[in-house]
Amino acid sequence: MISSKKLVALARKWKTMAGIGRRTIAIPSINPKLAKAGHFVVYSLDEGRFVVPLAYLRTNVFKELFRLSEEEFGLPRDGPITLPCDAAVLEYVISMVQRHDSDMLEKALLVLLGSQQCYSTIASQELC
Repeated sequence: MISSKKLVALARKWKTMAGIGRRTIAIPSINPKLAKAGHFVVYSLDEGRFVVPLAYLRTNVFKELFRLSEEEFGLPRDGPITLPCDAAVLEYVISMVQRHDSDMLEKALLVLLGSQQCYSTIASQELC
Protein backbone atom coordinates (compact mmCIF):
# COMPACT_ATOMS: atom_id res chain seq x y z
CA MET A 1 0.00 0.00 0.00
CA ILE A 2 1.25 3.51 -0.81
CA SER A 3 1.57 6.14 1.91
CA SER A 4 -0.47 9.35 1.79
CA LYS A 5 2.71 11.49 1.49
CA LYS A 6 3.86 9.56 -1.58
CA LEU A 7 0.34 9.74 -3.06
CA VAL A 8 0.23 13.54 -2.66
CA ALA A 9 3.72 13.90 -4.16
CA LEU A 10 2.75 11.68 -7.07
CA ALA A 11 -0.45 13.67 -7.66
CA ARG A 12 1.51 16.96 -7.70
CA LYS A 13 3.98 15.49 -10.17
CA TRP A 14 1.18 14.31 -12.47
CA LYS A 15 -0.47 17.72 -12.25
CA THR A 16 2.71 19.52 -13.32
CA MET A 17 3.38 16.97 -16.07
CA ALA A 18 -0.16 17.35 -17.40
CA GLY A 19 0.20 21.14 -17.37
CA ILE A 20 3.36 21.14 -19.50
CA GLY A 21 2.53 22.38 -22.97
CA ARG A 22 -0.91 23.64 -21.96
CA ARG A 23 -1.60 27.28 -21.43
CA THR A 24 -5.27 27.10 -20.51
CA ILE A 25 -7.83 24.50 -19.70
CA ALA A 26 -10.79 24.50 -22.07
CA ILE A 27 -14.08 24.83 -20.26
CA PRO A 28 -17.17 24.03 -22.28
CA SER A 29 -19.48 27.02 -22.49
CA ILE A 30 -23.17 27.35 -23.11
CA ASN A 31 -24.13 28.71 -26.50
CA PRO A 32 -25.45 32.24 -25.81
CA LYS A 33 -27.63 32.14 -28.94
CA LEU A 34 -29.81 29.40 -27.48
CA ALA A 35 -32.70 30.17 -25.18
CA LYS A 36 -33.46 28.36 -21.96
CA ALA A 37 -36.09 25.64 -22.02
CA GLY A 38 -39.57 27.14 -22.26
CA HIS A 39 -38.33 30.41 -23.80
CA PHE A 40 -37.75 31.85 -27.26
CA VAL A 41 -35.52 34.62 -28.59
CA VAL A 42 -36.67 37.68 -30.55
CA TYR A 43 -34.76 40.72 -31.74
CA SER A 44 -35.85 44.33 -32.01
CA LEU A 45 -35.11 46.58 -34.99
CA ASP A 46 -32.14 48.10 -33.18
CA GLU A 47 -30.76 44.57 -32.65
CA GLY A 48 -31.77 44.23 -29.01
CA ARG A 49 -32.01 40.56 -27.96
CA PHE A 50 -34.89 39.42 -25.75
CA VAL A 51 -35.49 35.99 -24.22
CA VAL A 52 -39.23 35.64 -23.69
CA PRO A 53 -41.26 32.84 -22.05
CA LEU A 54 -43.32 30.70 -24.44
CA ALA A 55 -46.45 31.52 -22.44
CA TYR A 56 -46.32 35.06 -23.87
CA LEU A 57 -47.17 33.66 -27.31
CA ARG A 58 -50.78 33.40 -26.16
CA THR A 59 -51.11 37.14 -25.53
CA ASN A 60 -52.77 39.37 -28.10
CA VAL A 61 -49.88 41.82 -28.03
CA PHE A 62 -47.31 39.24 -29.12
CA LYS A 63 -49.71 37.80 -31.70
CA GLU A 64 -50.02 41.27 -33.19
CA LEU A 65 -46.25 41.84 -33.09
CA PHE A 66 -45.66 38.57 -34.94
CA ARG A 67 -48.33 39.46 -37.50
CA LEU A 68 -46.71 42.85 -38.11
CA SER A 69 -43.29 41.20 -38.32
CA GLU A 70 -44.56 38.79 -40.95
CA GLU A 71 -46.02 41.68 -42.98
CA GLU A 72 -42.82 43.71 -42.76
CA PHE A 73 -40.09 41.08 -43.07
CA GLY A 74 -41.82 37.88 -44.19
CA LEU A 75 -41.38 34.55 -42.45
CA PRO A 76 -37.82 33.94 -41.22
CA ARG A 77 -36.24 30.79 -42.63
CA ASP A 78 -32.82 30.45 -41.03
CA GLY A 79 -32.38 33.78 -39.28
CA PRO A 80 -33.76 35.19 -36.06
CA ILE A 81 -37.25 36.60 -35.56
CA THR A 82 -37.14 40.39 -35.70
CA LEU A 83 -40.09 42.30 -34.32
CA PRO A 84 -40.98 45.65 -35.94
CA CYS A 85 -40.28 47.87 -32.93
CA ASP A 86 -37.27 49.16 -31.08
CA ALA A 87 -35.91 47.82 -27.81
CA ALA A 88 -37.67 50.40 -25.64
CA VAL A 89 -41.10 49.48 -27.01
CA LEU A 90 -40.37 45.77 -26.69
CA GLU A 91 -39.21 46.22 -23.07
CA TYR A 92 -42.46 48.03 -22.33
CA VAL A 93 -44.53 45.29 -23.97
CA ILE A 94 -42.73 42.57 -22.01
CA SER A 95 -43.14 44.45 -18.72
CA MET A 96 -46.83 44.98 -19.47
CA VAL A 97 -47.34 41.26 -20.10
CA GLN A 98 -45.36 40.36 -16.95
CA ARG A 99 -47.55 42.62 -14.81
CA HIS A 100 -50.76 41.25 -16.35
CA ASP A 101 -51.97 44.80 -16.96
CA SER A 102 -55.61 45.46 -17.68
CA ASP A 103 -57.25 44.70 -20.99
CA MET A 104 -57.76 48.42 -21.63
CA LEU A 105 -54.01 49.09 -21.61
CA GLU A 106 -53.44 46.07 -23.84
CA LYS A 107 -56.01 47.36 -26.32
CA ALA A 108 -54.37 50.79 -26.35
CA LEU A 109 -51.00 49.21 -27.05
CA LEU A 110 -52.49 47.10 -29.84
CA VAL A 111 -53.92 50.24 -31.44
CA LEU A 112 -50.51 51.92 -31.15
CA LEU A 113 -48.73 48.92 -32.69
CA GLY A 114 -51.41 48.50 -35.34
CA SER A 115 -51.16 52.12 -36.43
CA GLN A 116 -47.62 51.31 -37.70
CA GLN A 117 -46.39 54.70 -36.48
CA CYS A 118 -44.27 53.21 -33.73
CA TYR A 119 -41.97 50.84 -35.57
CA SER A 120 -38.76 52.40 -34.48
CA THR A 121 -37.67 55.59 -32.80
CA ILE A 122 -34.35 55.14 -34.60
CA ALA A 123 -35.90 54.96 -38.06
CA SER A 124 -38.35 57.83 -37.63
CA GLN A 125 -36.36 59.91 -35.09
CA GLU A 126 -39.65 60.59 -33.28
CA LEU A 127 -41.02 59.20 -30.06
CA CYS A 128 -44.37 57.47 -30.23
